[in-house]
Amino acid sequence: MKMVIAALGAVMTPALALAAEAAAGGSHEGAGLYFTASVVTAGFGLAVATLCAALGQGKVAGAAMEAIARQPEAAPKIQTAMLLGLAFIESLVIYALLISFILLFVNPFKGQFGG
Repeated sequence: MKMVIAALGAVMTPALALAAEAAAGGSHEGAGLYFTASVVTAGFGLAVATLCAALGQGKVAGAAMEAIARQPEAAPKIQTAMLLGLAFIESLVIYALLISFILLFVNPFKGQFGG
């Protein structure tokens, strides 16, 4: 639990500092809060996507190795299916990265918060 709190502090400290700076220079009070929420959401979203993808890739690779150990003659087909599955898993992380970049740099909801 202490590590989770330390990780949240490490993520939130720069975001809050940047948000305070943006709010001080901005003309609207919601701009700083919006910026903080965008940074935290993008960071947590990408972290969760990466963690889940890593777990999924480990499970896929482990299952493929077990299948190859049971039937070595089917190794090329198993390897092809494994690589296809890994590509699909990795594409989901790339989509999460794209959404994080959109939240950080494009700011589609910025007008609603006065930023």
